[in-house]
This record gives sequence, structure tokens and C-alpha cells, in this order.
Amino acid sequence: MDSDTQDRARAVPLALATEAVHAGREDLAGLGLHAPPIDLSTTYPSHDSAAEAARIDAFAATGALPDGPPVYARLDNPTVGRFETALARLEGAESAVAFASGMAALSAVLLARASTGLRHVVAVRPLYGCSDHLLDAGLLGTEVTWVDPAGIADALRPDTGLVIVETPANPTLAEVDVRAVAHACGSVPLLVDNTFATPVLQRPLAEGARIVLHSATKYLGGHGDVMGGVVACDEVFARQLRQVRFATGGVLHPLAGYLLLRGLSTLPVRVRAASASAAELVRRLAADPRVERVHYPSVGGAMVAFEVYGDPHAVISGVRLVTPAVSLGSVDSLIQHPASISHRIVAEGDRRSAGVSDRLLRLSVGLEDVEDLWRDLDRALSAPPARTTAARTPDAVRV
Repeated sequence: MDSDTQDRARAVPLALATEAVHAGREDLAGLGLHAPPIDLSTTYPSHDSAAEAARIDAFAATGALPDGPPVYARLDNPTVGRFETALARLEGAESAVAFASGMAALSAVLLARASTGLRHVVAVRPLYGCSDHLLDAGLLGTEVTWVDPAGIADALRPDTGLVIVETPANPTLAEVDVRAVAHACGSVPLLVDNTFATPVLQRPLAEGARIVLHSATKYLGGHGDVMGGVVACDEVFARQLRQVRFATGGVLHPLAGYLLLRGLSTLPVRVRAASASAAELVRRLAADPRVERVHYPSVGGAMVAFEVYGDPHAVISGVRLVTPAVSLGSVDSLIQHPASISHRIVAEGDRRSAGVSDRLLRLSVGLEDVEDLWRDLDRALSAPPARTTAARTPDAVRV
């Protein structure tokens, strides 16, 4: 193949599944490598201190990654950079910036916007419980106005720096029309938490969002063994985020970057397989007289929420194959009671008004056989009431 033909071939857009396998790895063959390397260096040598000073000054002034070799692991890391490149491609973004956790990523976004004097945030409930708490408590000096999607435009102020939605939302799987919300935001950036859907099911930037947030701990990693967060955005905002990351230290460890890049390669296969099982479980749960209501988003996905007539804590204690644990997006199925765990930190009234009832259960469907999963849920739904009520007491520990 001549060079012109190669250039034309590279210009053809690749399918998402192909990007998931190859993005971030383009230079490996030229390095004589097949698997991406893990660079664990914390620092990098340079005998030209004057040139090194100039590169550091350039980063401090612009947030652009310096040309040439890395300087220091808190500034950037080659292994983490591969993951960032790949995630940006999957989301259709110019850039992506990775962090130590999803909450570190959200904190960086809020700090970057507040640093310009835009401290007001408009947000739609429900959000992940800790995101809700971070905003509501004003821990980073921000002020939040909670609204329904229809009230976004009226809530905007001159100092509004960000609008935040999560769709499908944690834990009710409520959806918002991203394109309509983006229009209502006007010039204010819209951040969409895309953790539940992943770029396999939706790409918010294509619908008008300016910033996409992931708890990479969930589906991007996909195996319950890595923690991270990532923001996909344009390069201008990415430079601000890199400066915040450098100053605050919320960096992603290189080993985590390696695992997340590896996780992306199977992301489309995992999400689609788990989604097929979830859809079948939704069908059965919806027809079950022990279940009052089932929540499942129109975009599909592997997350299911359902409300039971009986004791939700009995279901949690009754599962044997499904793991009763926080988090989601792993290859194994997980179930939890949001009012007791993930959203316990949200005030009870706010929790209930957002649709997080005391009888709501959140199920993250994994890659097990759907018949095995249903047998386990069927047995747990018939479990006798749980003996303990500790999780319902007002002074229970919030996490």
C-alpha cells in the first residue's frame, strides 16, 4: 500500500468497536511493541535545566502538555496519556484528562470554572450521591441551584459557570434530553455524567454538551479492580484541567491508566452483552407481582432499578450469586440499596423528591448467564424480611 492509499485509509472514520481496540496504541508497532508499556517513573532526567525550565514555564502559562519527554509524574505520564487519547476518541472529543477518581475529576471541573469567577452551578437531580453532596455542601466554594430540566434557562445567572446533568441518572435511571438541555444552557457549558451509558450507548458531545464526565472505576475499567475518573472536552478546557490536576495532585496512577486502557478494548462487547441480559431481567421483573415498579432507560444499558413491595433489605441479604456491594459496571453483577448506601449522604427529603424511594434497589447487571441471575433474584425476592433495621436509622453512617 502506497503512502497516499495509507493516508486515505486513515481518513476513513473507524467504528467504535475498532477505536476501542486501537485508539491510544497507534505508535506501538513503531516502538516494536504489541502491548502498551507501563511507565512507573515519578521523575524524568534532563541535563538541560534551562530548557526544562522553559517547558515548565510554558505549561504553567498555558496548560498545554510540553513537547518532548515527560517532566514529572504529577504533570503527565505516557501510560495515562494513552488512556486519555483513547477515551477522547471514543467520546468524539479533542482531549481528555484523567484523574484519581470520578470525584477528583468533578472537583477539578468545579475548581477550573470557579477560578474564573464563575462559582454558580445549575444541576438536575438525581446525581450520584457524592456529586450531590459536593455541590450541596459547597465544599469547593461553589453555589448550586437545583432545578428540573425545564427550569435550567431560568436558573442561569451572570456568574453561572456550569450546568450538570447525569443521564441516565444514578440511581433512578431518569433521562434528560441532552440536546434540549444544551440549547437551554446557551453559552454556559453543559457537563453530562456519562458513566452509566458510556460512549457505547450515547455521546453527549455530539448532542451539544461541552464536557463529559466518567467515573472510570465503573464500565471503562469494567472489572472492579481499578479506580479513576476522566473528563472529555475541548483542548482549551483540558489545559485548565491539567493545571488544576498539577496543582491539586489528583493524578491517575500509571497502573490504573494501563488497566483502564485495557478495559476500553472490551468496553463495547461488555456493555452490549450485559445490556442484553439487563433487558431480559427487566422484562421478567416488570411481570413479577413482587415488584412494584421497574426503571430502565430508553438508551438501554446494563443498569436496572426496581422498587419492591416487600423489604428491600431482605433482597440484599438474600442474593447469593449477585454481589451486594456498592459500585457498578463490573463483569459480575452487583446490587445495592441506594437510600442506605450510595445516596445516604443526600438529605432524605431531597432523596425522595428525586425519586430515590426507600424501596428502590439498583442492579448492575454483569456477564453471568441471565438464567442464573434470574434464579438468584427470584429466590431473593421471596426472602423473609431482614432482621436488622440499622441501615434505616437516622444516625447510620453515611458513605
